[in-house]
Amino acid sequence: MFLTLSGVLDAGQLATAQQLAATLRWVDGAATAGPAARAVKHNEQADLASRTGARLRDMLGDAIRAHPVFTAAAQPRHISSLLVSRTQAGGTYGLHVDNPFMGTGEARLRTDLSFTLFLSEPGSYQGGELEINHAGMTHHTKAQAGDLVLYPSTSLHQVCPVISGQRVVCVGWVESSIRDAAAREILFDLENLRATLSQTHDVRSPEYLTLSKSIANLIRLWGEA
Repeated sequence: MFLTLSGVLDAGQLATAQQLAATLRWVDGAATAGPAARAVKHNEQADLASRTGARLRDMLGDAIRAHPVFTAAAQPRHISSLLVSRTQAGGTYGLHVDNPFMGTGEARLRTDLSFTLFLSEPGSYQGGELEINHAGMTHHTKAQAGDLVLYPSTSLHQVCPVISGQRVVCVGWVESSIRDAAAREILFDLENLRATLSQTHDVRSPEYLTLSKSIANLIRLWGEA
């Protein structure tokens, strides 16, 4: 599944996120990469341990979790700690695959899905496209600020070199409660159908109730608590 979710951040949230990000301290991004990816990661990571960083992280996390399409598509069981990265002119993050597990202890999670929430306006930098190789196709995307791209963590992907300007994004990973990707896609289709049905049918109608029962029972069948 490869999705671009529009308007994860509204105009006010985006303006606040951009203002907060501009005041953060930045460190070498290679520190958060796995052994293989470290050699191709040439960007900076925001220090989110400060009060400003924590405020930004919490605001972005709340907005992501509140987006109904994100929830329907990802079926999140756990979401990783968020990272905010900056890639300036000459920077890149070469072709790599994300680590199968992230975090330690109780925060350790399996990476089923990866996401990139764009904080920079696409016209403010040249280059820097997110390139994802998935299902025999290569996707290039440079989303609008406030939009989020959701894609399988199993995919090879890269950030193309930034030619000018700077690209600031928030990235994270999801361990889905529905481990099988095909099952997640079926549930996503059914959730979209339920949303459409709610526009023409009462939620107490036999059609709506039967669909809701089917979705719940499929989650019981395929899900991990």
